Amino acid sequence: MLTLRYQTSARWTATVIDNMDLFLVDHAAAEKKASGMAISMLSHYPDRTALVKVMIDLSIEEMTHFREVVKIMTERGLQLGADEKDPYINQFRQAMRKGKEPYFLDRLLTGAIIEARGCERFGLVGEALPAGKLQDFYRLIARSEAKHHTLFTDLAALYFPAATIQQRLDELLDIEAAIASGLPVRAALH
Repeated sequence: MLTLRYQTSARWTATVIDNMDLFLVDHAAAEKKASGMAISMLSHYPDRTALVKVMIDLSIEEMTHFREVVKIMTERGLQLGADEKDPYINQFRQAMRKGKEPYFLDRLLTGAIIEARGCERFGLVGEALPAGKLQDFYRLIARSEAKHHTLFTDLAALYFPAATIQQRLDELLDIEAAIASGLPVRAALH
């Protein structure tokens, strides 16, 4: 299990609960982007057979989550927003190294960390919401996300030595903690 080095504040959770409509719009965008990222990975690494299979399944699962969030939005009279740059993702991408293999490892490990952060935050939302359909949905999403971060670290283990993975994972976890702790609190996943 991947352990994040910064724990999301109760203030973030309260902001999301108080602005659930904004959060839902952001959540939908995040699921759509996650599906697109999986497609991008399998497109860039078609020779990595294990990765292709896993990314196909992940893209479908993330698109299914997108569809479910859009259903909830529709019930609440909400519409999708325009795609916006995610400051968390953009800052994290700046930490990625150049070079074919280092970049590939960084893509896998940042994917793992991003999924772990999503799992943490969806779990917080699921626990903070009042009992009902929306709480059930976020608890289910959190359980699903819990599987995703190990999916990326398991893929890394197919292509890189354990010591290489652990060293870079340690570095990226520190970078992610600095980014996550420095972002303004808003009703957004990141």
